Amino acid sequence: MADLHSASAMARETAEIPVVAERLLGRADLFGAIAQRIEQVKPRAVVFCCRGSSGHVGVYLRYLFETRLGMLGSASAPSVMTAYERPPDMRDVLFIVISQSGQSPDLVTATRVARNVGALTLAIVNDDHSPAAAAAETVVLSMIAGARLVAGLERNDHLIEYLERLPSRLSRALNCDWSSWANAVADAAATYVVGRGYALGCVREIALKVSETLRVPGIGHSAAELRHGPWASITSSTPVLVLRQNDQTASAVDGVIRDLSDTEAPVFTAGGASGILPWIGDDHPACDPVLMLVPAYRAIERVARERGFDPDNPPHLKKVTYTL
Repeated sequence: MADLHSASAMARETAEIPVVAERLLGRADLFGAIAQRIEQVKPRAVVFCCRGSSGHVGVYLRYLFETRLGMLGSASAPSVMTAYERPPDMRDVLFIVISQSGQSPDLVTATRVARNVGALTLAIVNDDHSPAAAAAETVVLSMIAGARLVAGLERNDHLIEYLERLPSRLSRALNCDWSSWANAVADAAATYVVGRGYALGCVREIALKVSETLRVPGIGHSAAELRHGPWASITSSTPVLVLRQNDQTASAVDGVIRDLSDTEAPVFTAGGASGILPWIGDDHPACDPVLMLVPAYRAIERVARERGFDPDNPPHLKKVTYTL
């Protein structure tokens, strides 16, 4: 049973996000050096190598690299390099490995192989002394770091200005209470989390945290994908969380929200004028979905503890996967 009288590691880490973000974004020298190295190589494509939560960072960064830099993005299949031992030609490719632990052998091996076959390798890890970091050329952290790197490569002063006020917005997001959504999810048979574009990686991350922390099957879908087969399984016992950012995807997401009103499902929306969950208001659409992770994490952690679950120790969870 979870101890309701002491803060969980998940709660502490979530509360520290604004401070960590401010410290990270203060490393202009680091981001400048990484951007300069990438610009020297002039990669024609970017490949993301990651699993689990780190895979959701990869989805987010793929949208950033493709929409803002015009670089073709792809997800790597580590087994191509490890189990099958058939690495593709990666000359003029930026290979980004993303790993919270930096210790999964398949990701470490894939990074070494990618570098050997011509890729410029970049690691996004929590521990800069990890094997994955040692196998790469540079280390940065998280979705925020990826957004800052893209802003530098794009030479986008507007995005950089937004990122500079990101820590204060993160602090405000900590005060948004999404418990009504999390309580509905905890009582459900299953749940959907929906968004599009820049939000898709965050959608999938929230769905994963629901599955492992609240122990309710969570499914993250693009708003476009939901209109196909998955729509048939939406019922009164499947709450739907919709993340909306104010960009070219907004009208399609709004259409999904309108159509969901015709179902019996409890629908919770964040972002935009019609959002029903507490929110701090729209700002830069490329980064707003990342901020939405904060109230989602807080609500999941709080409701899990109320239900007697330990958010720090989900059953059978392994942070490091030893596969090749």
